Formats: sequence, structure tokens, C-alpha cells
Amino acid sequence: MVLESVLRHQNTLQLLRDRFRACMEIESSPSTSSSALHSSDQHHVPHKWLEVQDSLKKKLVTEDDYTWKLAETGEGCGVELLKYIGGVDISFSKDDPSVACGTLVVLDFKTLDVVYEDSSIVTIDVPYVPGFLGFREAPIFLKLLEKMQNGSHPFYPQLLMIDGNGILHPRGFGSACHLGVLVNLPTIGIGKNLHHVDGLTNSKVRELFEAEENYNIDFIYLIGDSGNTLGAALHSSKGSFKPIFVSIGHRVSLASAVEVVRRTCNYRVPEPIRQADIRSREYLRKHH
Repeated sequence: MVLESVLRHQNTLQLLRDRFRACMEIESSPSTSSSALHSSDQHHVPHKWLEVQDSLKKKLVTEDDYTWKLAETGEGCGVELLKYIGGVDISFSKDDPSVACGTLVVLDFKTLDVVYEDSSIVTIDVPYVPGFLGFREAPIFLKLLEKMQNGSHPFYPQLLMIDGNGILHPRGFGSACHLGVLVNLPTIGIGKNLHHVDGLTNSKVRELFEAEENYNIDFIYLIGDSGNTLGAALHSSKGSFKPIFVSIGHRVSLASAVEVVRRTCNYRVPEPIRQADIRSREYLRKHH
């Protein structure tokens, strides 16, 4: 029964991936090129994407759903520990904004050393549409992860950080959710800027941090006007005056996400994303 349940879940995910790829092939075909999509009939694109996004969102898990542990006390006791944490990022050519480099890195969680990296230069035909970043970037990361998985690499990430938002998003399904559901990995969204959704604003976050009761804490929960907790604003390193914005991507609770982010920050941005950013820019410079 357990095996049948796993197989059904895998088949469902494959159907979602196939549906996503089919949608992307349609949108990047000559009849719907990037220039055409910026014309007067561009409004048909989000309609298709809404359907796919809604299908993916039904599979979203916002609680801890993994077998590993964060605490080192479990070592040697038959408990699986979080060892390998991935990060993804994209850099764009300054000469041609349709040319980009997607990079996947995997770090040793304990040492934060990079143990794996892979990059790919791509031409992006899919336009940026606010609220649908996953459709533009997820195909690049999906290929890099599938390449690694198909190679049975021992450092395949147990958790993935995305330079983008999770449920802290106008439709509650940012790029971290999008990629997490497609690859069925625990994911965390890291935003450098705040999405102004559900009444959340930069001034409101600043006021909360300056409140007397929050004077000695490094993070605050981001609770919207609806009463829903959408993420956390975190001062991630000493001397960092600008917070980063952490939100659930997939299969990780917000409390766990904040703890993982705290333990991977040498600077403002968590090291998996920082290293992916550095290496994607360097790879683009050398190969384009």
C-alpha cells in the first residue's frame, strides 16, 4: 500500500511537470514569441498560467515534511541529518537580456563549503509577468536538478533555497513554491525585497523592528491584514540593516525555514543563494 501511494504521488508529479512543460512550449513557440507577448493580446498568457499554477498549488505542503533532522545530536543514532543544501540563481547578460545563466550549487550544511555546482547558458523567450516568475525561471532549474538526479550524484540536495518568494506572494504561490512542487523538494523562498501583499509594507516592517518589545530580536513574523502569517523578516547577519524576507516554499514550516536560513548566513544573503549568484555571474562572464 505504501509503495502504491508513492507511485501514485510520483505519477501525479510527472503529470504536473509534463503539463508545465507543454505550457512552456506553447508560450515560447514562434507564434507567441517574447515580442508578441508584449503586444495587445498578451493577456491570454496569464490565463493559461493561472490554470497550471492552480494545479501546482493544490500539491503545496506548508508544514515540515522531511525525514532529516537539523540537530547534530542525532548523529550516530540512526537519524538522518540535513547534510546537503542547494541554492539556485540566474544572472542575465548586460548585452542581451534574453541570454541568462542558471546555476545550481550544493553546499555541505555543516561547513557551508560548495560540494557541487553546475551552470547552463540559456536563451529565455518567456517574458517576465509579475506574479508568474516561476514560469520564466523554473524550467532552467528543473533541467539542472534533473541532470544531477539522473546522474545519481551523492550530493543531491535535501533542501533547496530559491532567490525568490514562496507563499509571500500575491497569489500565495511564488517561484520557491513553484519549483518545490515540480521537483518535490523542501524549498525556502528568500526575498531581498518585500512583496507588498495583504497590507504588508516596508514602513510597517521597519516600525515592527523599532518597537520596544522587538528591540533585541533578529526576526519578526510577517502577518498580513487577513491575519495569515506569510513569512518572516530577518536581520540575517551582524551589521545588516536591511532584512531579508523568508517564506515557505514547499514541505518546510516557517519556523524550520528561519532556522535553516540563520545557520547558512555568513552575510546578508544565505550562502547557498550567495554562492549560486557569484558563480552564475562568473560563468556568464567566461562563457558568453
